[in-house]
Amino acid sequence: MTARRQIVVRNLLDTNLLVYADAADDPVKQKRAVELITGLRASGEAVLSTQVLQKFTNVALRKLRLPQSLIRERLVFYRRFDMAPTSADLIAGALDLHALHGLSFYDALVVQAASVSGCQRLLSEDMQH
Repeated sequence: MTARRQIVVRNLLDTNLLVYADAADDPVKQKRAVELITGLRASGEAVLSTQVLQKFTNVALRKLRLPQSLIRERLVFYRRFDMAPTSADLIAGALDLHALHGLSFYDALVVQAASVSGCQRLLSEDMQH
């Protein structure tokens, strides 16, 4: 009998999922985001990028007006996720995606981060062209 190998599908989480997890204005969306984030983290299938964390922190401060202590708690939790490496090569690759496919540069950074971290999926609500 042969052992079955479990296939792990890596998912890069975009900023909007992290924001929804803390946005109280839509409890249904918030609950779904929390379940998705915690489930993917528990299964080892979640990946974040530094850009996603930077954008989340900015939105949490400015739009959600979360206290810094709560944002720090979130960052402690997100620190345990696999992180997409940031490098000049990643930025150059994003610039290529921007030029070739018309993605906004910031969306291209997220797509490139997913690619270089071996993610099979990018979980995002939207991409701005």
